[in-house]
Amino acid sequence: MLIQLGVLMMFQFIGETLVTLTGIPFPGPLCGMALLLGYLYFRGGPSEELTKVGTTLIDNLGLLFVPAGTAIVAYGALLASDGLAIAAALFASTIAAVIVSGVIAASGESRARTGELAP
Repeated sequence: MLIQLGVLMMFQFIGETLVTLTGIPFPGPLCGMALLLGYLYFRGGPSEELTKVGTTLIDNLGLLFVPAGTAIVAYGALLASDGLAIAAALFASTIAAVIVSGVIAASGESRARTGELAP
């Protein structure tokens, strides 16, 4: 199990290194995940051990939200003074992201129907 966890961390490290060396504005862990996806594609899928490690990590994903909860407690005074502005910005940005995503998806769908995009 530790070896498989090491494999996942190795791909994250490679992604971080690649992004740092090339200077591309892309998240290193996401680059590592794309490299892992390519590796698994050419390998024919994940091994049983890697699947077990991935499932265990996903099952414990809630632990990653502890820092966010801690920040809420630590910055309580900021939330008390600017909480309404923060909530409004979060709401507006979420609505904007949903609208932009919908427009892009509808545009891609209409282009696919007319044959502009190859399937």
